[in-house]
Amino acid sequence: MNEWDAKKEEKIYLLPNLLTAGNLICGFLAILKILEGSILRDSDTAGWIHTYENSLNFILAAFVFDVLDGRLARFGGKESMFGREFDSLADLISFGVAPALLVFEIVLYQFPHKIGWIVASIYLVCGALRLARFNVLATQYKGSNLEFTGFPIPAAAGLVCSITLLMLYFYETDRELEKGWGKYILVVLLLFLSIMMFSKNLYPSFKGITWKTKWTVPKFLFVVSILGLTIVYYKWMLAVDFLGYLLYGFFRPFISKPLRKAIEEEGEEEEEREGEGKEEGKNNHLKIIQKKENSDRISL
Repeated sequence: MNEWDAKKEEKIYLLPNLLTAGNLICGFLAILKILEGSILRDSDTAGWIHTYENSLNFILAAFVFDVLDGRLARFGGKESMFGREFDSLADLISFGVAPALLVFEIVLYQFPHKIGWIVASIYLVCGALRLARFNVLATQYKGSNLEFTGFPIPAAAGLVCSITLLMLYFYETDRELEKGWGKYILVVLLLFLSIMMFSKNLYPSFKGITWKTKWTVPKFLFVVSILGLTIVYYKWMLAVDFLGYLLYGFFRPFISKPLRKAIEEEGEEEEEREGEGKEEGKNNHLKIIQKKENSDRISL
């Protein structure tokens, strides 16, 4: 690498990486709130559930930052290797460490023989492996830009946090948490998501949805309705949204290609790629004709 290339590599695109930093800071604040909630809980201080809920809100805020930073980078054509690595490091804290610690502090610590430690560690390790594989595939340009291989760790964290938020809504005391079935659901969920994150299942990235995307009126109204319900009834609708995305990966292979394109908005980008391919083929054809004409002139 020469000096000019080295200087280019040192530059950092400001706005996308600021949003990634926001993701990382939200993850850090979530961890602080989890520790604060555990201290309040151990001292029998009122309001410890509210503190845990704040940590969940920080993780969900990190999810919003994570969605926006990639969108902004692609919109401005400012994607970079640095941004991808920085994003993965932030994701590991916000969607790996924070959710694992949260679930452990709320319910997993109750399990005997360090089972809680093992379950939380498996989730964290599989999340890190998922991010590492994503970076390797992105570097090698393998796979489609419109698909994720394995369940994305931000969505996994969103599902874990939304289910935990729902649990805190129904169980308001330590005794209810201890006697309820919610802790077993979270253990199974963490292990299942650990497998799904490192699976070969393909999930849509929805990167085909851009400012140029055109929707029909029914589809637009449906999306607005889901968004409105999620905002108003977020304590249970978030769980429905993330669970729906998880299940979609299982049913996706059985959905017809036209319907799948309509759901994931791939049509527009595919048309652009086809158009680029045709244009490139046309240019290559013109080059061949031009070379032939030049060779004929030389022979004459």
